[in-house]
Amino acid sequence: MLTTSVTVCQPGTGNCATIDNIQVDTGSNGLRILASALPARLSLAAVASGSGVTGECAVFGGGYAWGAVRSADVQMAGQLAASIPIQLIADPALPNVPTDCAGSGPSMLSVASLRANGILGVGLFSADCGGGCVNTALPRWYYSCDTSGACLASAQALAQQVTNPVSRFALDNNGVVIDLPAIADAGAVSVSGSLIFGIGTQANNALGGASVVKANRVTGYVVTASAGRTYAQSYVDSGSNALFFNSDQLPQCGYWYCPSSTQTASASIVGTDGATNTVSFEIGNSRTLFASSNNAFDNLAGIASNSFGWGLSFFFGRRVYTAIASRATSAGPGPYFAF
Repeated sequence: MLTTSVTVCQPGTGNCATIDNIQVDTGSNGLRILASALPARLSLAAVASGSGVTGECAVFGGGYAWGAVRSADVQMAGQLAASIPIQLIADPALPNVPTDCAGSGPSMLSVASLRANGILGVGLFSADCGGGCVNTALPRWYYSCDTSGACLASAQALAQQVTNPVSRFALDNNGVVIDLPAIADAGAVSVSGSLIFGIGTQANNALGGASVVKANRVTGYVVTASAGRTYAQSYVDSGSNALFFNSDQLPQCGYWYCPSSTQTASASIVGTDGATNTVSFEIGNSRTLFASSNNAFDNLAGIASNSFGWGLSFFFGRRVYTAIASRATSAGPGPYFAF
């Protein structure tokens, strides 16, 4: 898991706390922090919904996070996103998880289940739901909750949706770069790299020779073609811990591939404009990797049915750019990935 530290403050004050072990996720948008990770002295005002408060169900591949939406100043590396909506996971003010949310997978409401203190979504969009939630009460998104804790699905204005903090910075607000070193095939115990704000705005975030792959403006998907299959739902996601795709040729060990020897494969990642970037990757034996003392792997691959996930394994040895939708960059407006 790729993690960083985030400073959260009561808006407009010096009442702040720096929270470590926050997962960096290019596959989602917005900051989500476990209520238990915030000190009791840091009180954050709830974002209203009608006469009540806003609750949110955030659904991920590994389960769901439920909590209230609250307003906070978010600081990272000298940048400030002032008074933005964040999700406070397992907020005691909203103890009752709506039935449709609870039915969307395992709960991720504690450090033990979330495996982090929160999630920093620095994906392709400024808000986590966007226009779809503005006029429609979509299931498993936003809720209006009364003082008893009862919640009903509701629409949510764009300005009150959980917000990608980078999009609200005064500078360097058009995307991010994740820069991680290459690692050995056997993996590494730990890896240090950089999360860089902005694309083409500073000397350290220039695109250089990176190839741009434009993403769908609504879903954020690109297309991946590999081994005779085409995956229309393909994504670049630092919040996934491996590569995920479907293969009839590779031996499977539970949820993971486990070839007897490391296999080399290739795939073409295709943008909405037809531009293609061909990528070579390796698939190692998951049992061997998991039996080691290492935690970071560039060749770990798992099973997916109809999508192709370029997870954290893809990021090692690359500079991966994630451009926010409609924001101007030197390669045109987002949303796009580049590497």
